[in-house]
Amino acid sequence: MFIAEIALILMASKLFGDLSVRLGQPAVLGKLLVGILLGPSLLGWVKDNEFLTEISEIGVLLLMFIAGLETDLALLKKTGFASVSVGTLGILLPLGLGYAVGIYLGLDPFQSLFLGLLLSATSVSISVQSLKEMNRLKTREGSVILGAAVIDDILVMITLAVMMSLTQSGVSLGSVILHQSFFFLFAILLALFFVPHLLRYFAPLRVTESVITAGLVIAFFYAAMAEFFGVSDVIGAYLAGIAVSLTDYKQEVFEKVETIGYAFFVPVFFTSIGISVNFTQVGNQMIFLLFLTLIAVATKWIGAGLGARLSGFGLKSSAGIGAGMISRGEVALILASIGLEKSLLPPSYFSVIVVMVLLTTLATPPLMKLFFQRKEPLPPLGTDEQP
Repeated sequence: MFIAEIALILMASKLFGDLSVRLGQPAVLGKLLVGILLGPSLLGWVKDNEFLTEISEIGVLLLMFIAGLETDLALLKKTGFASVSVGTLGILLPLGLGYAVGIYLGLDPFQSLFLGLLLSATSVSISVQSLKEMNRLKTREGSVILGAAVIDDILVMITLAVMMSLTQSGVSLGSVILHQSFFFLFAILLALFFVPHLLRYFAPLRVTESVITAGLVIAFFYAAMAEFFGVSDVIGAYLAGIAVSLTDYKQEVFEKVETIGYAFFVPVFFTSIGISVNFTQVGNQMIFLLFLTLIAVATKWIGAGLGARLSGFGLKSSAGIGAGMISRGEVALILASIGLEKSLLPPSYFSVIVVMVLLTTLATPPLMKLFFQRKEPLPPLGTDEQP
């Protein structure tokens, strides 16, 4: 039976993903909606089970590995202070207000901090699509949005790693810092001295797809190592992607992993999230959903926009950059699934978070077009002209 369910999920996720793109939205939106359609909330054709959970876990690791491969550290050198300012302020405001909301709702400090972390996440996939459509991707604004997303990802992942360690029973802050330090030091040493040599060793082997196999070994080894040090496995997969991105094999590994991940594992992951949505819970918390969505949009928009303004951008450009950081997308969905598994997110809030992600995703393109769709061309990156 599960074979038929997998076939249905894969076919439906691609069809709905394509429809979503045709309507000017990211493919992930269609995959989430098809999960809701096929799941218990509506048709009931697919039910959540252990098999889907295991495949989804691999999908998350591959997705974070791909995110690491796409992390362009060199871009930070080009955008510099502006990216750091936009990324940092775009996290601090939603993190702080999200924490305050969690405390007000009666959540414990860790759950409240995790709620703030969820609101801090940014996924710029839809922003990139919108910038491309408006021919604004290579402008100073577009480059800052991409650079700020790198800062956002790194800060969110570090915060998540610390939180995951602190929530373990009987673990002191000093022990967490020690374990975190060992993990990141070991990860850096592997990236410098082990990862490049492993890829070079596998490359000439007379077997099929040896380089991609080496890439997957690195991804899963980093994930296992992260768990050994008490850090989430997704942090390890993300750092593995960054490590491979610093080698000459980045593009080859990226293309093959993207093929494997997006052909099978990633669609199952996103669809399974939609399957987990309980509309009864959403209906009972409609006011909370609207309030949380308003906070999600306002805090990221204002925080990131303020960071751009402090970096010398004009008011309209700052508002556009802030709008480009609003979408939570797959990053928040990954965090939500982790939070649910680790009891950092109350089960009754999970469906609300998923719908909030959908709403922020829908809000991003029209807001960006409102501020970026103008007749005069924006100055390209590297010019002295101020917006």
